[in-house]
Amino acid sequence: MLEARNICLEVDAGEESLFLLNDVNFCVPRGHFMAIVGPSGCGKTTLLKAIAGIKNITSGSFFWEGRDLSEDGDFEAHEIGYVPQFSIAYEELTVDESIECSARLRVAADGEELDDIIDNVLAETGLTEIADRQVKMLSGGQKRRLALAMELVSSPRILLCDEVTSGLDPRSEREIVQLLHDLSMKDGRIVISVTHSLAQMELYDSIMVMVRGNLAFHGSSGVMNHYFSVNEFEEVYPRLALREPVEWNVSWMKHRLDYYKRLEKEHVDKFEKRGEDPPAPHRRGEEDEENVPPSPGFFSQMMTLLRRRFSILLRDRTQLTLQVAMIVVFPILVALFSSKGQDQLLILTDVQGSDIAAEMQAQQEQAEVRARVGSAVSGIIMFEVILLGLMGSNNSSREVAGERLIMEKEKFGGMGVGAYVASKAVFLAVLVLIQSLWMFFFVEWFWPLRGDTTNHLIFLLLANAAMTSVCLGISANCKTPDQASLLSIYLVGFQLPLSGAVLALPDMIETFTQPFISAYWAWSGSIEGGLQPDVLKAVKSIVQTTFSDPFICRMVLVGHIIFGLLLTYIGVNRTRWE
Repeated sequence: MLEARNICLEVDAGEESLFLLNDVNFCVPRGHFMAIVGPSGCGKTTLLKAIAGIKNITSGSFFWEGRDLSEDGDFEAHEIGYVPQFSIAYEELTVDESIECSARLRVAADGEELDDIIDNVLAETGLTEIADRQVKMLSGGQKRRLALAMELVSSPRILLCDEVTSGLDPRSEREIVQLLHDLSMKDGRIVISVTHSLAQMELYDSIMVMVRGNLAFHGSSGVMNHYFSVNEFEEVYPRLALREPVEWNVSWMKHRLDYYKRLEKEHVDKFEKRGEDPPAPHRRGEEDEENVPPSPGFFSQMMTLLRRRFSILLRDRTQLTLQVAMIVVFPILVALFSSKGQDQLLILTDVQGSDIAAEMQAQQEQAEVRARVGSAVSGIIMFEVILLGLMGSNNSSREVAGERLIMEKEKFGGMGVGAYVASKAVFLAVLVLIQSLWMFFFVEWFWPLRGDTTNHLIFLLLANAAMTSVCLGISANCKTPDQASLLSIYLVGFQLPLSGAVLALPDMIETFTQPFISAYWAWSGSIEGGLQPDVLKAVKSIVQTTFSDPFICRMVLVGHIIFGLLLTYIGVNRTRWE
């Protein structure tokens, strides 16, 4: 049984407080199908999220199977299913793949056991015939069925549905409501559905009517019209406006015991008509621990998420084309400017007597060559670093923010934050490796670095990884993907002017900005730790920037990577529902 006692949710609304939920009380037995209805803004979704634990209540308590959820622990992940208003499936995956991923993230099952779970859920929700169809090809009703299927993989005892029939045609709406009714008859499951529609009310075991955070009625559809003195369900909403919300709540509390007695009798009769006994009340501890489905471990969840991410990348033609284009085109841009760095630096010898004029001319020519080579080498290395930074921004700026709602839903279902962040880190590490290696070898073919190529490759990898990691952290802490993309672009845009590679910065500004500019450390470390002495001298002749020890540069870039991952973990761990 699910019971609510004196539930209140109060928020600050300026000078005075606003009650989103006000003294809500109700009971729902096992094997029951309940609708929460009411005008827009009446608190339906708020109440559903409060039951799920997504919104914290101000006072009162929810009781589930005899235990106080606020004191004895919230719902276990396998006990509850929550179907939100938004889509919880990726468009590029098939129905079967979506359900399989959901099952692998929730239940430690494999082989035949996993296949049985998937097949049973497909059959239960009527999706067997379209199991191989991509989500983007589904109708609205089919997507709602898929969302239900993805929640049923763990056989939840309570299923919460938020506006799952909105936007559907009357036939599809009735089919979904009938499916929810059937689901409530299995294994004593409680199904609670928030809906604005007053159609198909006869399919619900009970109807809860909310008005501005107050419970105005909770009973069967057969007595709702009588209670509100109306002839049709559609007349209930206008009727609610005739009294203050608190008055409706006070009136209901006076009559609730009589209506609950009738509701209890109807509940028993429903099962007797089917030749079944009503589900007995359940108490914690009565069920053997062996019957609780085992949860998948960290590595299992990480690999499931990783396989899914690569599948989405390979099927998303727009994203894949952009990745390939950047990998191919950016190194070509660098190679176009590499010829100016190929001039040879001369070793001048002393010239005696009449050859003074020739010596001065040679020195002038050498100075010109040194400036040209120094500028070209410094510019090419910085160009590589900046372009890899742009790749890093593109890699991860939308990675978390673009799937925030799905990620929140999967966290609610038992997905570990660590497994999610680790899957992103491994996926992006593969992209960083491919991008950096291709940049290095392609440019090296056209412009062999005159120095330590291994050191240069290490700094290209670190530069890309640092920007990718920091932008991932930005993505994890932004509300929208557009916001994350904009901030990441700004971050890349400030890399060049604040690095000191083009213009020498004032000491005060340079000291403050350099620690945060990954391009500076990659550029500086590549030059100081890898160039031939004569080339290094040429670079230093035209750039007035203090160079750092290569080891320090590496450690700073590694610090950027660690900082980005920590920022990502913090952002992912923070719950942020709509």
